[in-house]
Amino acid sequence: MVLNDPKSGTTEAYRPLMSDERVEQLRGLHAMLTDSSGGPTEVETREFLGLTLQVPPQVMTPCPVSHLFGQAILAEVKEGDRVLEMGTGSGAHGILAAGKAASVLAVDINPHAVLTARANAASNGVADLVETRQSDVFTAVDGQYDLIIFNPPFQWFPARDVVESATTDENYGALTRFFREAKQYLATDGRMMIFFSTAGDVEYLRRLIEAEGYEREVVFKHTGDFAGMPADFFTFRVTLK
Repeated sequence: MVLNDPKSGTTEAYRPLMSDERVEQLRGLHAMLTDSSGGPTEVETREFLGLTLQVPPQVMTPCPVSHLFGQAILAEVKEGDRVLEMGTGSGAHGILAAGKAASVLAVDINPHAVLTARANAASNGVADLVETRQSDVFTAVDGQYDLIIFNPPFQWFPARDVVESATTDENYGALTRFFREAKQYLATDGRMMIFFSTAGDVEYLRRLIEAEGYEREVVFKHTGDFAGMPADFFTFRVTLK
């Protein structure tokens, strides 16, 4: 397999590592999920592992399995950790991490998500620990981090706008850039927690991790439902070899 080459300016090298039938299933699922007629139109209030979140329609709400990743983060973060949350969305996981961490930088390409995460950090009492920035992967990130957490889009189809980039990442361009660049932001003995699912190309993720010189272990695996389709969900702990 040829992994995506971000230096080329395209991500056309990506080819799904699954059957054509599975690709078409996921394409149909993507089309269903991106039908704007069924989405929220007002700010929603969500309870999430002890947090109360206000989430506007331009920002992805925690999904039914997000708490599994949240629980893994709570078990992983250590007192004094410097934490980076990539793709913060509503800010839920970064705010959870702030319960133990020395500091959290929460970034997202979606400006609505940045404002939402900032407001939710304040309303949940950790505004002094959580900084938010708009960033296209690492473009606005500096420093090094003991823990990087990332719940990337599972699917690889084109996003129609920045809001939809929370659910789909064209040809896994952002995912590929993340693993190519993350090592320079990891502190010595730093680790990453990555949430992914067979609702996307999990084999591409595994090979990308290996190709970029990381080691991975499965922290948990859960079999459940993804918009009516059976799927496995994984949290990987990823470290440099």
